[in-house]
Amino acid sequence: MTVFNRRAVRRHRDRAAANLAPHDFLFAETAERLVDRLDDVKRAFPLALDAGCHGGELSRALQGRGGVETLVAADLSPNMAKLAGQTGAPTLAADEEALPFAAASFDLVLSNLSLHWVNDLPGALVQIRQALKPDGLVLASMLGGATLHELRAALYEAEIEIEGGLSPRFSPLADVRDLGNLLQRAGFALPVADFETITVSYENPLKLLRDLRGMGETNANSERRVNFSRRATLFKAMEIYMDRFAGPDGRLPATFEVITLTAWAPAPDQPQPMAPGSGATPLGEAI
Repeated sequence: MTVFNRRAVRRHRDRAAANLAPHDFLFAETAERLVDRLDDVKRAFPLALDAGCHGGELSRALQGRGGVETLVAADLSPNMAKLAGQTGAPTLAADEEALPFAAASFDLVLSNLSLHWVNDLPGALVQIRQALKPDGLVLASMLGGATLHELRAALYEAEIEIEGGLSPRFSPLADVRDLGNLLQRAGFALPVADFETITVSYENPLKLLRDLRGMGETNANSERRVNFSRRATLFKAMEIYMDRFAGPDGRLPATFEVITLTAWAPAPDQPQPMAPGSGATPLGEAI
């Protein structure tokens, strides 16, 4: 099933790469959190892959940490891959749905807020496992189903009121309860899926929309409407957002549910190390 238009995903990222820095705060924050988890694994990873590298946030966060000696950065967007190359990492344009790497190439595969745009997530996880050497680690973050629930509610209510129906404005997102099973089905050992909530506050919801566009995280649903939203619908949604979700200080929350996946490629006749963050469900915090 084709849920996402991957050409639209690439186009959104290509556009965002031209001015990513003012909007990449979420990518940078989650990259730091992934590297913090990697610091807990006391072993070296001579060759690692950053699958869906965006602007190279993981490369900047690593800086010699986590036992990574060489990081190869890949992104569906050639413009993003070029931007990530400014960190000094070797880069290439590559699709997570068709990884162009030989079996057992990497000691570690990282992915930071990219896999939620993949149509065939079980297939992508199988490819990642195949690209890992025996006893290799995958550590990935992706957005979960509670992400932007405030914006979703406001837009849905506004569209029903103004246009009398709903269109697919948001991407379907995975549930943390299902992702551990997907890792196991893909052939990984010691699969762990946990989540944390990051809440960002805004003066107005239009700034949130600009940030989503600036990150390349706008709607790429294959069934999305091709014309622009009605002005009246958009302004009604912004009004609902402010009326319903504003805090005592007048600022508006935007929730991002970040799911982290951790698992090991099986190593025959070898005991598996403990997965970093195993069993933990970190509390949310604001940035």
